[in-house]
Amino acid sequence: MRAVLTWRDKAEQCIYDLAFKPDGTQLILAAGNRLLVYDTSDGTLLQPLKGHKDTVYCVAYAKDGKRFASGSADKSIIIWTSKLEGILKYTHNDSIQCVSYNPVTHQLASCSSSDFGLWSPEQKSVSKHKSSSKITCCSWTNDGQYLALGMANGIISIRNKNGEEKVKIERPGGSLSPIWSICWNPSREEHNDILAVADWGQKLSFYQLSGKQIGKDRPLNFDPCCISYFTKGEYILVGGSDKQVSLFTKDGVRLGTVGEQNSWVWTCRVKPDSNYVVVGCQDGTISFYQLIFSTVHGLYKDRYAYRDSMTDVIVQHLITEQKVRIKCRELVKKIAIYKNRLAIQLPEKILIYELYSEDSTDMHYRVKEKIVKKFECNLLVVCADHIILCQEKRLQCLSFSGVKEREWQMESLIRYIKVIGGPAGREGLLVGLKNGQILKIFVDNLFAIVLLKQATAVRCLDMSASRNKLAVVDENDTCLVYDIHTKELLFQEPNANSVAWNTQCEDMLCFSGGGYLNIKASTFPVHQQKLQGFVVGYNGSKIFCLHVFSMSAVEVPQSAPMYQYLDRKMFKEAYQIACLGVTDADWRELAMEALEGLEFETARKAFTRVQDLRYLELISSIEERKKRGETNNDLFLADVFSYQGKFHEAAKLYKRSGHESLALDMYTDLCMFEYAKDFLGSGDPKETKMLITKQADWARNINEPKAAVEMYISAGEHAKAIEISGSHGWVDMLIDIARKLDKAEREPLLMCACYFKKLDSPGYAAETYLKIGDLKSLVQLYVDTKRWDEAFALGEKHPEFKDDVYVPYAQWLAENDRFEEAQKAFHKAGRQGEAVRVLEQLTHNAVVESRFNDAAYYYWMLSMQCLDMAQDPAQKDAMLDKFHHFQHLAELYHGYQTIHRYTEEPFSFDLPETLFNISKFLLHSLTKATPLGISKVNTLFTLAKQSKALGAYKLARHAYDKLRGLQIPARIQKSIELGTLTIRSKPFHDSEELVPLCYRCSTNNPLLNNLGNVCINCRQPFIFSASSYEVLHLVEFYLEEGITDEEAVALIDLEAPRHKREGKWRETSSNNSQTLKLDETMDSIGEDDPFTAKLSFEQGSSEFVPVVVNRSVLRSMSRRDVLIKRWPPPLQWQYFRSLLPDASITMCPSCFQMFHSEDYELLVLQHACCPYCRRRIDDTGP
Repeated sequence: MRAVLTWRDKAEQCIYDLAFKPDGTQLILAAGNRLLVYDTSDGTLLQPLKGHKDTVYCVAYAKDGKRFASGSADKSIIIWTSKLEGILKYTHNDSIQCVSYNPVTHQLASCSSSDFGLWSPEQKSVSKHKSSSKITCCSWTNDGQYLALGMANGIISIRNKNGEEKVKIERPGGSLSPIWSICWNPSREEHNDILAVADWGQKLSFYQLSGKQIGKDRPLNFDPCCISYFTKGEYILVGGSDKQVSLFTKDGVRLGTVGEQNSWVWTCRVKPDSNYVVVGCQDGTISFYQLIFSTVHGLYKDRYAYRDSMTDVIVQHLITEQKVRIKCRELVKKIAIYKNRLAIQLPEKILIYELYSEDSTDMHYRVKEKIVKKFECNLLVVCADHIILCQEKRLQCLSFSGVKEREWQMESLIRYIKVIGGPAGREGLLVGLKNGQILKIFVDNLFAIVLLKQATAVRCLDMSASRNKLAVVDENDTCLVYDIHTKELLFQEPNANSVAWNTQCEDMLCFSGGGYLNIKASTFPVHQQKLQGFVVGYNGSKIFCLHVFSMSAVEVPQSAPMYQYLDRKMFKEAYQIACLGVTDADWRELAMEALEGLEFETARKAFTRVQDLRYLELISSIEERKKRGETNNDLFLADVFSYQGKFHEAAKLYKRSGHESLALDMYTDLCMFEYAKDFLGSGDPKETKMLITKQADWARNINEPKAAVEMYISAGEHAKAIEISGSHGWVDMLIDIARKLDKAEREPLLMCACYFKKLDSPGYAAETYLKIGDLKSLVQLYVDTKRWDEAFALGEKHPEFKDDVYVPYAQWLAENDRFEEAQKAFHKAGRQGEAVRVLEQLTHNAVVESRFNDAAYYYWMLSMQCLDMAQDPAQKDAMLDKFHHFQHLAELYHGYQTIHRYTEEPFSFDLPETLFNISKFLLHSLTKATPLGISKVNTLFTLAKQSKALGAYKLARHAYDKLRGLQIPARIQKSIELGTLTIRSKPFHDSEELVPLCYRCSTNNPLLNNLGNVCINCRQPFIFSASSYEVLHLVEFYLEEGITDEEAVALIDLEAPRHKREGKWRETSSNNSQTLKLDETMDSIGEDDPFTAKLSFEQGSSEFVPVVVNRSVLRSMSRRDVLIKRWPPPLQWQYFRSLLPDASITMCPSCFQMFHSEDYELLVLQHACCPYCRRRIDDTGP
């Protein structure tokens, strides 16, 4: 550190205090009873200010720079504006000793011998507070919360903004050590507020805000008159009776003298945010100094040591950016660093440190040796076991114990010295002299070796890594590079202030100068880039640069030198440069250039660096091909160009090497079809077609399906065109394709049809199937689309597809709960088994769900199915048995529906006679096993109730007796018990009106018939009405052997004449006319009807004797009186004769059930169909 006087002036009176304007442009001095305003830049007195009547003791500037205050022995305070105008004046009772502005609120503290006051622009009055002693100095904390007052009795009082005392510090000397100057550290980095105190006990002390002292008192050996901090708090200025200003660290370590004066120094201040110091003396001298802090540092490879805060040494690892601070607590004069050694020169000693470990990143130093001796030297160098001191022309080598081992005397001043390495204790030094000599000195050798001598003085030196080249910067700012062995000047470059060789590359150096960094590789031109500072080291891609006081490692890509090598196709050298540090783009460029130059080894290394697997695969494949004996470099280069995207160049090379197909493949793979066509020219049509197909594939992949379809069609790839059109739902496109295709191209047409089906265009699908004549697929289409009418029509034309139509139709009906239609469809398709299964399931469901009408209908249908199947001779007997069984069940369930409705529903619409007849019919029919769903309890209960109501008490009693043996549901339990009791009061016989009559033998049958539903006398089965279940006046007759059904019907239709008892007329009927003849010879015939005569039988026989008629009897019958059940084969027709022709009976032509005509007509009107077989009235079929 040295102080340079900038300007000096002399006032007539003592300078007691001074203050800088916060921006540093003005300086206010208290000189006599005036204020002097100076321009700090050149020391010009701008204006003296008069306002006080006595000596001005103090002056202070507000932090905002708007006003300043002065205090005088005339007991007054004057507030001045920055324009040097007095705006306010107030007084104290004693002379003013000090003033200070609050740095935050701009409140002014003014202190006199007996009190202090606080004034702020906001308040009109000044709040004053008494003091027990004379206040000599004051200072505000950085945050403006507390004011410290220094007093003549050795006490420091810390007050808050309101003037209340918070802390009181008593100095040991008391009034013998008056506090003469105090100042708070302005640093924002300190955690605590630190107060520096200077007293006339000649001590410098430091205190915390709490009053606790920091460290010990520092002796000054003079009476301090002023103390002030630098702006950032790193240094302290102290002036006083020793007639000089001393510079201290913030911890109180004396660093040196700023400027010696001729009288006491009463005041000194630092210009804000600068290194300028102003000093005011007893004799009126004003001195303005600039403090120059020289850089004390040392560098070895990647370790840089420098001085900080004058007393600390910071060692920085330039690669890892780690830093370590070594506190010396004394002024650091010189620093030297080498490998694991660090030497620090202090005023009275030299400390030698060593690293704890050999680790290259270790930053922990410990003291190895101390040389307690004062040395004067210009340069300091440390080696493994020695320190080298440079004094003008002399070099001294000392051991770590301080013993001088060797000394060298030079011819000229030593300008530069550097350790260049070597074994421990035998290191080599490079020394540059002012006379241009460059020497090499070994620590263990007394004789210096002259490397070379040049005409100009040496400023900087460096030797290349291999010790073959020497770079010198001379005093003319020229960088000169020599070959050490030949002493030849290799080249020189201007504008250099420092130079460094790259430690990892022999042929590279860099030098700085003129704000630029210059990098030179081999003998190539210099590459420049902007850089402030001095180059001090060059390691790989890192350049170590010292700028002002800071050292930084700048990462500089070695791109420029690498490209210089590349331009000359020196790929290996370029690779070595790239390894020092270049960008990824540079690595890629190197890789590409090497690849194009077919330098595959370098290219592989470079591509590995950028992790480009594609190119690495290419290189591997080329090397494999070379191993197999391929030597065509054009082909290799073509592959490289195609990878790089230089497709036209690649195509030319492919063509030149006779591999046109590879060029074509390249263009098509890249979808550059136009180029491919140009390359192909008017070549092979096969190739052109292949090209169009590939182009279509590409269009498809880039989501241009329409273009792809058109291209596929033009290339004849119809299947792909159809696939794309179908997947996108383009029906129109598919229609065009299908219509253009020949019918012989079945596969594409079938694909079209398939897509038409998917796209819900069955019409076009049908058209396509017809085109190729695929009727089976057409049938399937109709079935799949449920277009049954077209399917049936096609089935009629082509019976071989009948199964394909009706079976799916039946299944569809069944799936849609249309089981009856499904059954019919199965039947129609000839699938009798499925038809029967459907009906059986329907029947079972109907019974389980108590839908007995439906059950009767389904059993009737089942019986008819069985009858249909009985036409097969193999199944005839079994099917006929089933037919009769199902017919019987159908009758039972048909009748039971009424009983069920009567017992389960709250209201009944059936006549008592009907209920009576049905329950009686069921009772006689249920002699064996009772079918599922039919309840004997309900049947007997209905019979008992209706018998009782109609007067058949005997039958009712029988029914109640039967019920007693059955399990009765709770809901009718009471009703049955009551009926059982009440029937006992009735007579034990049945009403005559209810007794059934046999129309064959005219026998009255009992209501309870053990034989069942047959006459007890003639065993003739009763014929019941299917609605009221009354016994009908019908008698079944059989044909005599030899008479066929057709002949019988023909005979009955003849309507042969009858003899009438009432007159003598005879009626003859023929086909065209009726004739009446008077027969006078006619006698009364005992038997007027031949059929009636046939009704007789042998009395008392237990066998049933059927009525058999011959042709004459048939001729005698009227067609009106005969009902024929025309069963299909193998059943015989059944013939019935009505014995009461006037009582009309109707037979359903489908199920052959008999009804009273009036009942049938009413039921048909109600249901619009036969109540038994559900034949529609508008159905004309049988």
